[in-house]
Amino acid sequence: MSEIKQPSDEEDGKRYGAGNGPVLGQDMMASPPYDTASLSSGEVACPPHTTERKITTKIDLHIIPFVSILYLMAFLDRVNIANARAFGLEKELGLGGVEYNTALTIFFVPYIICEIPSNILLKHFSPRVWLSVCCIGFGAVTVFQGLVQNYAGLLTTRFFLGLFECGMFPGCFYLLGAWYRRHEAQKRFSLFFSSTSLAGAFGGLVASGIGKMDYVQGYRGWRWIFILEGCFTVLVGLIFLFTFPSFPEQATWLREDEREFVKGRLRASQGHSAAERKIKLRDVKTVMSDYKIWLGGFMYFGLIVPAYSYAYFSPTIIQSYKYDAITTQLRSVPPWAVSFGFSMIVAILSDWMRHRFLFVIGAICISIAGFGILINVHDNLPVQYAALFLTCMGTYSAMPIIVCWFNMNLGGHHRKAIGSAWQIGFGNIGGIIATYSFISSDAPFFTKGYAICVSFICLSVLSCVAYAVAITWENRKRAKQLHNLNLTESEKIDLGDLNPEFRYML
Repeated sequence: MSEIKQPSDEEDGKRYGAGNGPVLGQDMMASPPYDTASLSSGEVACPPHTTERKITTKIDLHIIPFVSILYLMAFLDRVNIANARAFGLEKELGLGGVEYNTALTIFFVPYIICEIPSNILLKHFSPRVWLSVCCIGFGAVTVFQGLVQNYAGLLTTRFFLGLFECGMFPGCFYLLGAWYRRHEAQKRFSLFFSSTSLAGAFGGLVASGIGKMDYVQGYRGWRWIFILEGCFTVLVGLIFLFTFPSFPEQATWLREDEREFVKGRLRASQGHSAAERKIKLRDVKTVMSDYKIWLGGFMYFGLIVPAYSYAYFSPTIIQSYKYDAITTQLRSVPPWAVSFGFSMIVAILSDWMRHRFLFVIGAICISIAGFGILINVHDNLPVQYAALFLTCMGTYSAMPIIVCWFNMNLGGHHRKAIGSAWQIGFGNIGGIIATYSFISSDAPFFTKGYAICVSFICLSVLSCVAYAVAITWENRKRAKQLHNLNLTESEKIDLGDLNPEFRYML
């Protein structure tokens, strides 16, 4: 690695000015403080009554808790079926063969198809309205899931759960990408994404308690898991309908001069947001004709298989170690908790070094090591349990970096809305594969499932390498071009990250 050079504030402003991120090979690893005294074009001075740090903290307090709680609720309602399974869902509903797996699969049908339309509707209605209504919807469906009496009812509720949840993940990432500069976004993306780890840990603890409500009011414990968690989600959605944040242009909790400062520093990092520009059908066609968009989808797709495999089947795997239902739930908590802490450490280092690629590869290697142990070790429970920590840590720390890396390399609201939704939507096809990777007949070793996970992780690695090579080549090509290409401001806005002045972050 070349020697790290600390650039001046003025140089840093230029590297991040007018939509230009760090140029590859040009102080990529440096992490200078942001200085509003040396403003690049498109920025405005920080209001005299405050500081940039105070404004950033204000943004964090108004954005991060809301999106994190929202996705925690969504992920909890999505995967609590794994906890319910441990408390007898299959037996009471008479599920056999791969019917449980099919119930998991049908969730992804609307989830995959509706993500791009959901982001377009989010921009039209505002995140506050759209995401809150969706939260109320999937909370209500979760309650109904606790009342189903047969396999057909379970399939129906899982389908509508996917329909209401489809906008959560890409919508929240879209919102985060609209508020933060590229070199400060990873910590926020990972903190939000780590809601999945908290949901996994929280879900295991809650399920271990609710499971003791067996036969209360005549309902089995697994039904109470759905009913109580669903009711709480509906309550959260109703509160969010009046409190959830929107885009910077709509932020009434910022003063006018603060709002202009926020929009100015975002222009300096990502270019013009084009928030006022409506998304058109031709925008979808243009975005999808960019090969880098497809690479972003495959990067995420490869990790979704092990991620959902772990989320849906870790209680089943742990139960195969001969633990009872309550102990299984409690044993599922520590890997998620450790994963949360590790993911935040990786995110902080990634932001500090202003680099994504090597952190993705490093985290993925940890995940591969965990699966390698699970494939080969079948007679040592402490080692097998430790391997679950590695798979969870590696997978769930790499995924937010991949999403942040790709999302923050998209310029303009229209390309972010379509590109981020595409990545999540296409990637979640892997969820269908994951639901059939671990079947009861493969217990207790699940060798086939672990091998499938490793194969798709390798696909993610190859896609990440291809994406890194692509943006490196693109940056070098643009550096050799003439800077004055006689593009109008309107043309630059339409191009987004395809603007020759834009530089991708590695």
